[in-house]
Amino acid sequence: MQEVIQVRCPVKNNLLSGASYFAEGVKLIWHPKLRAYILVPLLVNICLFVVLTGTLVHFTGGAIETVMAELPSWLAPLAWLAWIIIGVLLLIVYGYSFNMITNILAAPFYGFLAQKAEEIITGQPLPAESLWKMIPRVMGRELSKLIYFLTRGIIITLVILLLATIPLVNFLAPIIGIAWGAWSMTIQYSDYPADNHQRGFKILRKKLWTKAFSSFGFGGMVMGCSIIPVVNIFAMPAAVVGGTLFWLNELKKCEPEPVEHG
Repeated sequence: MQEVIQVRCPVKNNLLSGASYFAEGVKLIWHPKLRAYILVPLLVNICLFVVLTGTLVHFTGGAIETVMAELPSWLAPLAWLAWIIIGVLLLIVYGYSFNMITNILAAPFYGFLAQKAEEIITGQPLPAESLWKMIPRVMGRELSKLIYFLTRGIIITLVILLLATIPLVNFLAPIIGIAWGAWSMTIQYSDYPADNHQRGFKILRKKLWTKAFSSFGFGGMVMGCSIIPVVNIFAMPAAVVGGTLFWLNELKKCEPEPVEHG
C-alpha cells in the first residue's frame, strides 16, 4: 500500500499559497523515502556553491567600484541608490546562475525526485522510466528552458540597465529583476512534474499564467533562498518538491487539459 503524505497547501491563486508550496517542500525533502534522491543534487550543489560563491566574493568589490566610477556626475547624489541596485542585481545574477547550472547538471535526478515526491504525496505511482531513457528527454527539456531563459533574459537585462540610468524610475530596475527571477524559478521547478506527466513546455507556461499570483509567490521564495549562501544548497531539492506540490494542487487541475500536436 502506497504511503500518502498530508500537506497544508491551500488551492488558492495567491502569493501566500505559492510561498507555502516551497515551505512544505522544505519539510518533505527530509522524508526517509526522498533522502536517497537528494544525495547527488546536494553534492552537485555543494561543489557549485564553492565555485560560484568564491567567484562572487572575488569579483564583486572590483565590479561595484568600476561601475560607480563610470557613473555620470549628475548621478552622484544618488550613489547610495546605485549601490543598492547593483547589489540586488549581482545577487540575482548569483542566484540565477546557481540555479541554471545546477539544474543542467542534476536535471535527471531532479526528475526522479519530483516523481518520487508525487508518489508519496498522492499514493499513486507514475509509470516506471529508466534513467537512460529519462536523461535525453530531460536534457532536451532543459535545453528548451535554457533557450527561453536566455532569449527573454537578455531583453530583461537590457531593460533593467536602461531603467537604472533614468532618475525617478531607476527604482524599477531591481523590481523587474526580482520579478523575472521569480518567474524563472517557478517555470524551472514546476516543470519537473509537468515533464513527468508529458506536458509540453508551452502548456506549462500557459498554466502558470492562470495561477500568476501563486507562481510569483512560489518563485519569489525560491529566488530569495537562492541568493543566500549555504541555504541555496538545500533550496533546490526543496524547490523541486515544492514545485511538485504546486503542480498537484493548482496546475494539474487547470481544465480542460490542452493537447499538443507534433
